[in-house]
Amino acid sequence: MFDVRQFVLSLTSFLLLWRGESTAPRQQVAHGNKSVAIVGAGSAGLAVLSALVDLQIESHDDLDIVLYEERRDVGGIWLPDPELVHPPVLPETPLYPLLHTNTPVPTMTYPGFPFPPGTPMFSSHEYVLKYHRDFALQYNLLPYILFNHTVLSASWVGTSEEGRWDIVVDNGNGRKTRRSFDHLVVASGHNHYPHILTFPGQDAWLRRRNGAHGRRREILHSIFYRDPERYANQTVVVVGAGASGRDAASQVALYARKVYHSVRTVDDPASGPVEVKPEIAHFSPEAIVFADGSRALNVDVVILGTGYDLRVPFLETTGEMAVKPQSHRRDHGLTTNLRYLFPLHQHVFSLSASYPTNALAFIGLPILIANCPSDVAQSVYAARVIANASLLRPRHELLAALDVREDELRSRGYDPYSIGHRMVLHGSSFDYQDELIESLKVQGAIPDDGTKFVEPWRREARDYQYVKRGWRRVEELGQEREWLRGVETEAEWADLMKRLDEWEKEWEMRQGLVFPKETTVF
Repeated sequence: MFDVRQFVLSLTSFLLLWRGESTAPRQQVAHGNKSVAIVGAGSAGLAVLSALVDLQIESHDDLDIVLYEERRDVGGIWLPDPELVHPPVLPETPLYPLLHTNTPVPTMTYPGFPFPPGTPMFSSHEYVLKYHRDFALQYNLLPYILFNHTVLSASWVGTSEEGRWDIVVDNGNGRKTRRSFDHLVVASGHNHYPHILTFPGQDAWLRRRNGAHGRRREILHSIFYRDPERYANQTVVVVGAGASGRDAASQVALYARKVYHSVRTVDDPASGPVEVKPEIAHFSPEAIVFADGSRALNVDVVILGTGYDLRVPFLETTGEMAVKPQSHRRDHGLTTNLRYLFPLHQHVFSLSASYPTNALAFIGLPILIANCPSDVAQSVYAARVIANASLLRPRHELLAALDVREDELRSRGYDPYSIGHRMVLHGSSFDYQDELIESLKVQGAIPDDGTKFVEPWRREARDYQYVKRGWRRVEELGQEREWLRGVETEAEWADLMKRLDEWEKEWEMRQGLVFPKETTVF
């Protein structure tokens, strides 16, 4: 495997690097320095910042690296909101207080940087936030980050061969500054802008009130979901079978009078006293009508766990990215149809004809993939290509390769413009990471140690179908400390998952229990 531990450990000897930024309206970098702006300090932003700093140390190049983060700290979606907000104001994060990881924490890690000893196998969000903070502190990334700085616009000034990004930033004090950068890396995530479904008849339904006290009906997106007790003694419909929909349905069911869970398929149902329903067909003034003709009466709240639109406002405002929700064909420029950002090379580099192929990168777009390992693979790839554009083939060849990838998905029954950046093919999330790193090894950009980037235990863990139920039983038995004792290294975490999976499988077989195969995404 590419030695990511060595990759990040080299940062510890490089302290107090800080270039700062003046308060002048326009800020320039020194002539000859290659400059990179990163947007976002979540898992993706920290990964690419680490990769670029490591490259700077290794190559002795004087890179000018700045990361802009609009919030107060690192952690991205794992950083809680400072205060509760209500529509139409959007929360800073979809994080809700009872959120726990839905995959085992060992599979979520930056390679070479395991969670601390004693971390629960399926931990609360506080552990994950601390993990990101620890990573940033351990590798001295904070000096490069400007917190409470919001990127307002980014526009390319130049040609398809050369130029610079003109970036306008709000520094949080009402002051705007402008800087020029050679390269722009967008690592701001894709869980910000709710995808809101609308249904026939919902306006008439919303105008009615429920009960003797005339309770106002609501339809709200899960980005606003926080406290399940708020729905005590209410009738609630939750739409969507993703993690947020399942969590909301399971948690609200503990307090609500009745919970309906409206889903397309029931691969991984919510737990608790929840009645599963098909998709909503329409609303009547009195009821919500489902696709099978059944109805839900006296509903107080509909929670939409319907995902998020893929948008980058600071590129949209300058015309660098077009928004075409119905688009299913490529344009010459960068486009989002709210599900898919195209054309991109390997889900990373924009192939817009407006600028060089290594001028604009995106980190963290893939879905149905373990974020931190994928972020590292993408970041190592992006950093090397930013430093050396010759690692990429000519634009027309990259576009042709993208055509091949999209055609392969179509041949498997998937529309790439609908599934977006989801890694839907079995094993593709791991193969994708290996492919990125292998391409660098083949070209001599990084050493070839003869191993794959993705460690074998990560691939094996994908097939562990009993780990989540096993850990739940460990918690019920109060045996967490016993199982976690002595577990520190990646190898020990991997062994723990394997033992836990085998232990639970054996117990369920003895009990004659049969569960639907769980959907695993790690």
